[in-house]
Amino acid sequence: MDGIEGFIIDLDGTVYRGSQAVEGALEAIASLRKQGKRVVFLSNRGNISRVMCQEKLLGMGIIAVAEEILLSSSVTAGYLKMNDPQAKVWTLGDTGLREELLSWDITLANIPEEADKLVITLHENLTYKELNLAFRAVRGGAEIIATNADKSFPGEEGESIDVAGMIGAIVSATGKEVKTVIGKPSPVMAEAALRTLGLPPESCIVIGDSLPSDIALGKRAGMKTALVLSGSTSRQDAELAKERPDAIWDSIAELASLLEPKEELV
Repeated sequence: MDGIEGFIIDLDGTVYRGSQAVEGALEAIASLRKQGKRVVFLSNRGNISRVMCQEKLLGMGIIAVAEEILLSSSVTAGYLKMNDPQAKVWTLGDTGLREELLSWDITLANIPEEADKLVITLHENLTYKELNLAFRAVRGGAEIIATNADKSFPGEEGESIDVAGMIGAIVSATGKEVKTVIGKPSPVMAEAALRTLGLPPESCIVIGDSLPSDIALGKRAGMKTALVLSGSTSRQDAELAKERPDAIWDSIAELASLLEPKEELV
């Protein structure tokens, strides 16, 4: 932990699984706060808003201001605001995505055929009608943006299908490819985290449970990385990975002991 001032922490599988906090997560985050470390929560969750995430964390006893919460929904909104502020957007995903886009004053299309962009995220209550409306948006000329392209995420009942399933349906049916993927490990997410922390990459560590998103993001951005085994990755997977983490922890709970001041030998 020497020289590390910024902590970029994943949520699903790292801080919590479903609605349950990972054992020791609260204490680890409290240790960071106590020592004055800078923290951002960086998640590929695009189907919830920052307000929804903030309330979920608070329900677990974790206090976080909105600025510390970077979701693929909020980073997507910021990306659209910066690169195409006049675009009309149609969404395929849970209501949290629309809530976040509206909080950034992103214009939502009234009908799919008038959309310039289709933003796809996780939809845990997907209906055929919603899928077909997204299909119509792309057939009408909308570019496809995905909040992330993860295949699965660790839910309370085990591994669950993620945004890749929604992307596959639209891409297969329309023959159109995804134009932009915002979520980890993209540099868009890394830049958003570093900008929020106000620190150089060499002063930061990424803590997460995913090799292809969390660890890859950290490695490619020049940050330290720690893989936790509380999610969907095994120690064997980590040791065989092309982009190996700098550290492997059973869970984020190990962070608290690593942050304890070491007694000097006399």
